[in-house]
Amino acid sequence: MKTHIISDAVWCIPIDVDTTELFEGIWPIPEGVSLNTYLVQGEKTALIDLVQDRPEAPRQVETALASIGSDFGKVDYLILNHLEPDHTGWLREFREKNPHGEIIATAKGIQVVKSFYKIHTGLRAVKDGETLDLGKGKVLTFFEAPNIHWPETMFTWDSSSGTLFSCDAFGSFGALGGRLFDDDFNETELKFFEKETLRYYANIVASFSAFVERGIQKLSGLNIACIAPSHGMVWRRDVKRIIDRYLRYVSYSKGAGEREIAVIWGSMYGNTKKGLDAVIKGIESEKIPYSMHRVPNDNVSYILADAFKSAGLVLAAPTYEYAMFPPMAYAIDIFRRKHIHNKTVLYIGSWGWIGGAKKEYEAAVAGLKWNNLDPFDWIGTPTDQDLASLEARGRELAQALKA
Repeated sequence: MKTHIISDAVWCIPIDVDTTELFEGIWPIPEGVSLNTYLVQGEKTALIDLVQDRPEAPRQVETALASIGSDFGKVDYLILNHLEPDHTGWLREFREKNPHGEIIATAKGIQVVKSFYKIHTGLRAVKDGETLDLGKGKVLTFFEAPNIHWPETMFTWDSSSGTLFSCDAFGSFGALGGRLFDDDFNETELKFFEKETLRYYANIVASFSAFVERGIQKLSGLNIACIAPSHGMVWRRDVKRIIDRYLRYVSYSKGAGEREIAVIWGSMYGNTKKGLDAVIKGIESEKIPYSMHRVPNDNVSYILADAFKSAGLVLAAPTYEYAMFPPMAYAIDIFRRKHIHNKTVLYIGSWGWIGGAKKEYEAAVAGLKWNNLDPFDWIGTPTDQDLASLEARGRELAQALKA
């Protein structure tokens, strides 16, 4: 595994994980993901964040350390910015290889070290603004960044190189393929990673956008030359680009979505789809862009990303056994959990012998701060009058986004 030099005495060891497993047991990563470990060296050596306890990852890190004349036993400080197991799963094995190194985290992080990994010695809790002098001009500063996205999270700052080790903040899905820096990728590739950054944010971080905003404000006084997250590329050519992306994502949580519509739909026998086609006709007449996702065919990870960034939503699904179509109910529950607030929304659907979906829908979205247009449902195949009304609803939604 190749090591990458970030600056004098600062290295990154990225491990690409290509897997059919789900990230956090929920989110698909068909293009993989990187796990980034960092080494900072003064007179003493600090390792920042670990890797999962999958068989190949610790061995790859060990090989990479050997290539720069180091090993786990030479680490004086293990800094854990975040205690989720994709960054700490190998912690007990690290301790067996290195019984003397000091493990550093926030006070809440140290509690997780004790409860998750049953390690009780060689621990140091650091406070916001506290520093660690490694010698030779390498002084690390710790900034608490709670709820980005666990309560114990912190950032580590190397002022000598201007590098911010941000853990899950500013990260993305997607394997790096032997490259690391934003200037290693062309614009088409950067656009791919921006989509995966949005999906990562919507899936992992969106619930905590208020804390993201506070964290970025806390960093405003730093002269950041490099952002080094624990997943995804390291930003050094255009640090502002990734910070601006995150600020845009924060704005989505406040209702400033892109002027586009995410259409999420399901249909059992085609009747709801016929009504949806009329809605789409109305949207297209207003020249508002839209994305389309069918439930349950499309994974909710991708649905969530488009719903998070879009100012408008169309939710189209039939009644199923007196209630909402179950895949749509699941998607809405994920929206609730991930705080997909402040959207302008149209709900439509067909029903057979009796309705019921609309009633469940209205209860399910009551706390989401949505601007709901009047829902529209119909029995069986939509009539010409129904289709005309649905097309008008589509125009109304699109026009609302222009206002």
